[in-house]
Amino acid sequence: MKIVVLAGGLSPERDVSLSSGALISNALIENGHDVMLLDLYFGDCSDIEPVYRNNKSDFRYSYSISEQEPDLEKIKHAVDNNGSLIGKGVIEHCKAADIVFMALHGAQGENGQLQAVFDLYGIKYTGSGYAGSLLAMDKDLSKRMMRDNGILTADWQYINVRNDNDLSKIKFPCVVKPCSCGSSVGVALVENESQLNAAVESAKVYEDFVVIEDKIEGREFSVGILNGKALPPIEIRPLNGFYDYKNKYQAGLTEEICPADITEEMCSILQKSALDVHKALRLGFYSRVDFILDENNNAYCLEANTLPGMTPTSLLPQEAAAIGITYKQLCNLIATGE
Repeated sequence: MKIVVLAGGLSPERDVSLSSGALISNALIENGHDVMLLDLYFGDCSDIEPVYRNNKSDFRYSYSISEQEPDLEKIKHAVDNNGSLIGKGVIEHCKAADIVFMALHGAQGENGQLQAVFDLYGIKYTGSGYAGSLLAMDKDLSKRMMRDNGILTADWQYINVRNDNDLSKIKFPCVVKPCSCGSSVGVALVENESQLNAAVESAKVYEDFVVIEDKIEGREFSVGILNGKALPPIEIRPLNGFYDYKNKYQAGLTEEICPADITEEMCSILQKSALDVHKALRLGFYSRVDFILDENNNAYCLEANTLPGMTPTSLLPQEAAAIGITYKQLCNLIATGE
């Protein structure tokens, strides 16, 4: 197959996406496909040459994630796209491919906008469609859908940080999250009013809307969904602080246990809840759903990820490996359905 692996873009999660994209591309090349790694924002102007690679050569892609989020203003001014978030040649390359492997994270890659554009062009792509992508990316909408479907999630408030100045009813401790960011970008744990005001100010860097939810104390888990089935839960234990951007993507900062050391009953509860979330949000071939398990074994859903990280050490590939699916097999399964 001719596969375009689409990554990068103008998103705070750009580096994570390019790292995933490089490794996905290498796995697909090793599976015998013709593969082009393409930057959504830079397109033909990228340093990554937009040509197809295959296993007839020794060429392999590589990309490392820095500790800090990328400077999007600098990236925005590096190439003139006339205000477009889609770079030169991207649509043409994607139309010419058999399928586009969506290796994007955040922004237009996960909020349904790009999926809707591809639908209009008849471009085939991996992951969820535009409706599921929108519902999962918007934390307020997804939590409303969870509540409507009887799925446990923490109480929250949805706030426009430009207009809503009354934060007097917020309970502490709480968690402040930009409404439509992933990879814990802009997330802050808040214990008091001073921290709350600082967190809300910081959130303005990313978007105008935030979700402020009650902080649930407990163990953190994630459950992948692959082709309609729940994978073994993985437990996430940051060595310091919480599971933020740095702890997620810098080696050695988080302990990840898969399969998680929990009872069969608890495993079944987490897997069923993950499937319920996946179905409620109308998600596609695969996803990953995150939970906090409190001291009373109540599983609170944090969010669903329509395009979870896809480095070999990311959570979904680890869960697939626990049932004997290698990283190379997983990439091929997502791309081909076989």
